[in-house]
Amino acid sequence: MQQIVNSLQPLKESLVSAWEVAWDQGRVDALDEIFHADFRRISKKSKNVSSLNELKTEIMAVREAFPDLVTTIDHLLVDENEQSIAIFWHTTGTFINDLQGVPATGNTVETRGSNLIQIQDGKIITEQVTWDQSELLEDVGVPSLKSAFESADDEVVVDDLSGVPKLDELKGFNRQFITGVTVVTTKDEHGKPRGLAANSYVSVSLEPPLVLVCVQKTTSTYASLFKSTHLGINIMSNGQRDTVGTFASKGDDKFANLDWHQGPNGSPLIDGSAASIEAEIKERFQAKTHTVFIAKVKHSEVAALEPMVYKAGRFYDGAELTAL
Repeated sequence: MQQIVNSLQPLKESLVSAWEVAWDQGRVDALDEIFHADFRRISKKSKNVSSLNELKTEIMAVREAFPDLVTTIDHLLVDENEQSIAIFWHTTGTFINDLQGVPATGNTVETRGSNLIQIQDGKIITEQVTWDQSELLEDVGVPSLKSAFESADDEVVVDDLSGVPKLDELKGFNRQFITGVTVVTTKDEHGKPRGLAANSYVSVSLEPPLVLVCVQKTTSTYASLFKSTHLGINIMSNGQRDTVGTFASKGDDKFANLDWHQGPNGSPLIDGSAASIEAEIKERFQAKTHTVFIAKVKHSEVAALEPMVYKAGRFYDGAELTAL
């Protein structure tokens, strides 16, 4: 028993030193001295298995996003019989640079986790972790829907019976769905109004008053929207066809020739809309190419105007609908 204790003690000391040097200074090669050549890191949440080189890459990515990162090992529990060490830790840092396509917020983030490492031949052979980058994204306010969108085959699938790509079938399905048209608005860090056209608006619930909007990450408004605490959603009226065209474009100042006013929390609300709301952003979910924003309505305005209707790439007058 004493021999096993003595064999783990030097590793325990080296572990603390290498951990802090790698995570706090970015000197990831320090891990080579304590990790086995066959090392594998297993995430309990995502089930991802990574190698030492992949761990190094992750550390550098996190340090790029959080340059002032500081980690603290709170407890180390050694099990001599099982040749294992449990690590309990927490870390703090400022979200300065983007991470996995998530825009930096400039906020200070604290996260916690625990790791269970197994020892073989005096080195770390496996590491089971309760934390990975998906956990970090949740800590910065961006839970991931990744598992819901990934499968063994992520390419376009061809239907065995018809030979028609299912992607085309989905497009055909979407063309049959009629929606309204909205312009989602916010302000950037300089107070400049930003906005984009979207038809992916959904009322989630009335009590509490929650709404949902889905935004593509490549849009020019995305970074400002992600960093905001509030957003505006404007339902376009049948007289705002030109306004929709403006917000569907890549123009730098879409509000230049537009009449608008601020909501109570500063979100731009567009004059002439059929209805407008301002809502506080509560959740941001990553969904591959898009982010789903869920927000709680704080202010609403409704005008005596008919809405615009969208179907299969064309716009229609909501006043001309025929009741069934």
